[in-house]
Amino acid sequence: QVQLVESGGGLVQPGGSLRLSCAASGSIFTINGMGWYRQVPGTQRELVATITRGGRINYADFVKGRFTISRDNAKKEVSLQMNSLKPEDTAVYYCNAEVVANPIRREVDYWGQGTQVTVSS
Repeated sequence: QVQLVESGGGLVQPGGSLRLSCAASGSIFTINGMGWYRQVPGTQRELVATITRGGRINYADFVKGRFTISRDNAKKEVSLQMNSLKPEDTAVYYCNAEVVANPIRREVDYWGQGTQVTVSS
């Protein structure tokens, strides 16, 4: 059984910052890609940022220069530092991990439960 547990969401004023964290636990052999996605009710979930095990990063255009993704392979954690937040960043943010779990040793996508980020004055 693999779990992803997110933390760090909340309410912040425009221009403010938040840091999201996600920790994976369970019978994990290795984790390939990790990332963050977001979803506004009534719309499709969209990619925010991803990072490979080797550290290659991909950002959505709308967060470039404002958000920074990082990961700690030893701790099985991925984080998202969000600066210069805008009201349009308001969404539920989901952690994703491509996990190779024991004993099946086959890659499976796992998702966190989601954490609400609200940017409002």
